[in-house]
This record gives sequence, C-alpha cells and structure tokens, in this order.
Amino acid sequence: MDRGLPDDYSIETALALACRAPSVHNVQPWRWRICDRSVHLYLDPSRALPSTDPDMRDLVLSCGAVLHHFAVACTSLGFAAVVHRLPNPDEPDHLAAITLVPHRATDQEIALGKAIAKRRTDRRHFSSWPIPPGHLSLFAERAATLGAVVRVVEPEEREHVAAAAREAARLHAADEAYRFELALWSGLHSSPDGIPAHSIPAARAGDELPARVFAGPELTDTAREADHAELLVIATSADDRLSQLRAGEAISAVLLSATTIGLASCLVTEPLEIAAERAKLRMRVLRDTGYPQAFVRVGWAHTSAEPLPPTPRRPLDEVLIPQDAG
Repeated sequence: MDRGLPDDYSIETALALACRAPSVHNVQPWRWRICDRSVHLYLDPSRALPSTDPDMRDLVLSCGAVLHHFAVACTSLGFAAVVHRLPNPDEPDHLAAITLVPHRATDQEIALGKAIAKRRTDRRHFSSWPIPPGHLSLFAERAATLGAVVRVVEPEEREHVAAAAREAARLHAADEAYRFELALWSGLHSSPDGIPAHSIPAARAGDELPARVFAGPELTDTAREADHAELLVIATSADDRLSQLRAGEAISAVLLSATTIGLASCLVTEPLEIAAERAKLRMRVLRDTGYPQAFVRVGWAHTSAEPLPPTPRRPLDEVLIPQDAG
C-alpha cells in the first residue's frame, strides 16, 4: 500500500487470517484487491451453489464473515478498518472498500484476532453444561454494533426450526441436482476447498435439530447423551444485499466471541435455504419483526472430544485480484 502504512506484508497477513472465515460448504466465495490506499472485497459468483443457494444469500453471508474477520485481523495487527459497504451501486458484487488507519489494539481486540486461528466449525454434539447468560448477552451486543439482531431461540420456537430443518432435508434429498452438488463439495480429502471428511460426523437419528447430511463422514462423535447446545438466530430488519452482508459480519462476531470464551460453535443455514420454510420461520420465530439470516449452535464441547484440525483454505494468490487486472 502507498507509503507503507500498512505494508503489503501486513495486509497479506491480515488477508490470510481473514480467509479462515467460515463459508457455505467452504467454497470461499470471495476475491480481494489490494490498491494503493485501500483494500476491496468482491463476491466471486463463480463459486456459486445453484442448488443449495440459488439466490446467493449464503454466499453474501460468507463474504460478510470474511469482511469482519479481516477487520478483526487488521485491528489485532495495529490498524483499524474503516469499511465502506457496497461502495459502487453499479457493481453489486463489489461488497466493500476498506481503508486502514493506525490503531492501538485493546486486549479484547487482540483476543478476537487470536480466535481466528482457533475457531472451528464443530458439527458434533455438545455437552449439557449451561452457558452463563452474560456470554449470550455479549453475542447480542457485538452483533448489534454491526446492524444485526442475535437472540436465543426459545424452547417453544425450536420445534419450528427443527420442522423447517426436516422439511429442507426432505426436499434436498429428493433433489438430484442438490445431491450431486453436495457430493462435489463434501467428504473431501486433500482439497483446498469444500468440507473435508475429517470435519463431518455421521448423522444420528433422533436429534432435535437434524444436521445437514454431508457425504463421506469420518469424524468420530463420542457424545452419547442428547445435545444441549443453545440455538441463536441472527436476523436483520431488511433482506437486501447490505443486510445480508451485515448479518455475515455479525455471524463472524458471534463465532469469534464464542471461541474466546471457549465455546464450540456451528453455523446452521439449511432450514433457511427453502424460501417457504424461511418465510414460516420469519413469522413463527421472529413474529414478522425481521428476516432470519442464519442460526448458530453454541455450547461446551465434551471433555472427551478430540481437537478438530483446521479446514483447508485456498492459497492467498488464488483469491487476490492482480492490481493490473481490468
């Protein structure tokens, strides 16, 4: 960058950390451009999942998560990120322009930055230990600063989410194109994208909230009792691209905050991928006061659970747009 503030090495370090963000099926649907005075984030439509995510809402959520990860990484390295979202109305895939200014990171900001490398998507069952209310309030506070609402799904509302998950799973199972797409992106070995087999536990009958059925599960789940994770809903007041981007940022804030506390977490989007089910959840969970963008399971991992290895990521040069590109 111009005048070496920050230098290119710092920017690339922050970008490498940012790209640890979660994304639907780990497709990593983002591209970055480093300019003299700013860094730019773009949605990469070539990474689309037509059967899973036909309106690319999950892709925008994923890009929101990587945007927040980048801001957190920069802050922990000593530069505050000033984010201009959707800076070009004529170019909707240009999601953000970011300028950086010197900033002395707080201990809390440094902890969030460290959480990027520690965070994992844990699809296993969690323990029955309760989560202190203060932790749940922290998620809501941090999401609110990003323009989203986060709250616990109440017990009487969870059945509506479970019903939507079952219906989405039924419709997806009957969709040949969806099954083919899922097989392409899950149960993988030695791939820089997609979901590796070592991150997928076998589905278990009788779960309150059915998990997405990925291909090739190889992860052992040692838990035998019922899953007692808290279920959070992340919602926005509108449902345009800006709202989805902000929801993705809030997802990142929740996941990184949970990691700093020591909680395991897993993003859940399948119940919202069927338009009719999403409309029902908007009425039955949010009482028509907002738009559900994602659910997140949070809980304490079992003490017997093996640490999860990191999920592979694409090399940074694959997601960087050359400065001389048109």
